[in-house]
Amino acid sequence: QVQLVESGGGLVQIGGSLRLSCAATGSIDGINDMGWYRQAPGKQRDWVADISRGGNTNYARSVKGRFTISRDNPKITVYLQMNSLKPEDTGVYYCAAARAPRYGTPDTARHQYDAWGRGTQVTVSS
Repeated sequence: QVQLVESGGGLVQIGGSLRLSCAATGSIDGINDMGWYRQAPGKQRDWVADISRGGNTNYARSVKGRFTISRDNPKITVYLQMNSLKPEDTGVYYCAAARAPRYGTPDTARHQYDAWGRGTQVTVSS
C-alpha cells in the first residue's frame, strides 16, 4: 500500500506564496498519476491539480496561472507551488496517488485515486 504525507502548509498573507510537498512511501513503483485536492470547512473536497507519470499537468480554473504542480521521480515526491494566494484558497490540502493512469476529465477523477494523505492546512489571511 502507498502512504502519503503532506507538509508545507501554514498561514500566509494575501498575495503570498507557499510550497506544499507530498512524500510517498510503500508500494511507490505502482504509482501513476498524482494530484492535489482541497477542502474548505463545510464544503466538498475539490480537485486542484494533477500530474501524470510523464509530467503532463492539469489545473482547476480557479488556480490556473497561480499554482504549479510538479513531481520528483523515481523518489515520488509531488509538489504544489502556490503563488498569488487568495482567501478562497484557504482549506485543507490533500495529496492523492493513483495506481492506474487517470482517464476522463480531471475534475471528475476523484474516485480513481487509491491513496490519500491526511492533509495539510493552508490559511490565507484577509
